[in-house]
Amino acid sequence: MTDLDPYPGTDRTVDLVLRSTRVVTPEGTRPASVAVADGTIAAVLPYELLDGRAYGSPPPPGARLVDVGDDVVLPGLVDTHVHVNDPGRAEWEGFWTATRAAASGGITTLIDMPLNSLPPTTTTAHLRIKREVASRKAHIDVGFWGGALPDNVKDLKSLHGAGVFGFKAFLSPSGVDEFPELDAAQLDRSLAEIAGFGGLLIVHAEDPRELAAAPQRAGARYADFLASRPRDAENAAIEGLIAAARRLDARVHVLHLSSADALPLIAAAKREGVRLTVESCPHFLTLTAEEVPDGATEFKCCPPIREAANQDALWRGLADGTIDCVVSDHSPSTTDLKTSDFATAWGGISSLQLGLPAIWTEARRRGHSLDDVARWMSTAPAALAGLDRKGAIEAGRDADFAVLAPDDSFTVDPAALQHRNRVTAYAGRTLYGVVRSTWLRGRRIVADGAIAEPSGRLLERNN
Repeated sequence: MTDLDPYPGTDRTVDLVLRSTRVVTPEGTRPASVAVADGTIAAVLPYELLDGRAYGSPPPPGARLVDVGDDVVLPGLVDTHVHVNDPGRAEWEGFWTATRAAASGGITTLIDMPLNSLPPTTTTAHLRIKREVASRKAHIDVGFWGGALPDNVKDLKSLHGAGVFGFKAFLSPSGVDEFPELDAAQLDRSLAEIAGFGGLLIVHAEDPRELAAAPQRAGARYADFLASRPRDAENAAIEGLIAAARRLDARVHVLHLSSADALPLIAAAKREGVRLTVESCPHFLTLTAEEVPDGATEFKCCPPIREAANQDALWRGLADGTIDCVVSDHSPSTTDLKTSDFATAWGGISSLQLGLPAIWTEARRRGHSLDDVARWMSTAPAALAGLDRKGAIEAGRDADFAVLAPDDSFTVDPAALQHRNRVTAYAGRTLYGVVRSTWLRGRRIVADGAIAEPSGRLLERNN
């Protein structure tokens, strides 16, 4: 047993020590004792492994020791792409249910998309409404994206000042009338305005001309739906975004990349210094077009789930850093909107609670580590949003943790999910990685399935 002072350099009273043989830190996974003071990580300290057993000095007086053994302590996940839809369409999803599902899946921070709530988050008045609703229901920390519409350029700077993390735009129809897409001239105006105050534009990148030229057939055949959303639509839109970002020296983020054909364009732009980041999603990295049954519109999303060979290329892009992060794009609806017709069914995958085990199941099969998963699903999304207190287990960060049993498996039962409408493309799949507990600022908010009362905070950019 070590004789060293286990809590050097801490200037606050430590109230919790979380200990594991496997703590995922920026320097790698190692045995560690994580000292927490008033919701903040005060220190991350080693402890010894002798003859296969872990030893460490006792916690300081008054501190609680929680030893999770060989379960892995990850930084709490940060999901920057969640559609909560509250208020206005809370029957699709609300803050109470969405944040319970997120917490159950190891997510401790989410940023809510500006649609499909009513009103959308496109003015400061609408942001106040959204914050008031969320403040009473959030089990985890919640921030907000603003929206960039054809007619709200005048509102963007004030929204930025009010603390939104950036602005979402569509280049093709969004699916809801109150959130129209931007044409090329409108995109330029919005992007120039956002670049002028140092903001971030996040973009649903599908080119409307390519979509209009694609065959459009109603019905239950997934192959027909896939043909209606071709890779060329993403590729053309991303090429145009890169050109705009280069021309305006603007910061642009590509949402939910599904076309691997765009990866060379993205990689070249990054090498050139274009201020571009890219995300993909668990459904693109774990589900394939070949396995989608006809009529199974729980698999419908836009852009669509593509073929296995495309998925392999996405994983290569994730491994080499061309794709920066993995986030859910949790986009639920009521069950009646998931009709068997792919042309008319609501497009969205519900995955908040399942993203971590889904990605871990595929990552471990492909030879990746939980260090990689933590970087993709916590560190990189936190960096995207500028959340410098989130995304890593190191001193000075919020004491947000997900405790995972990585070798345990479970079969997805929709009835066990916490989100409001229990429709999921993962039903019946066996996944590895059971979330044993989730911690928010040093407080255990999920323990073996039991969820505490809401204690989340509302986050603002740079605050």
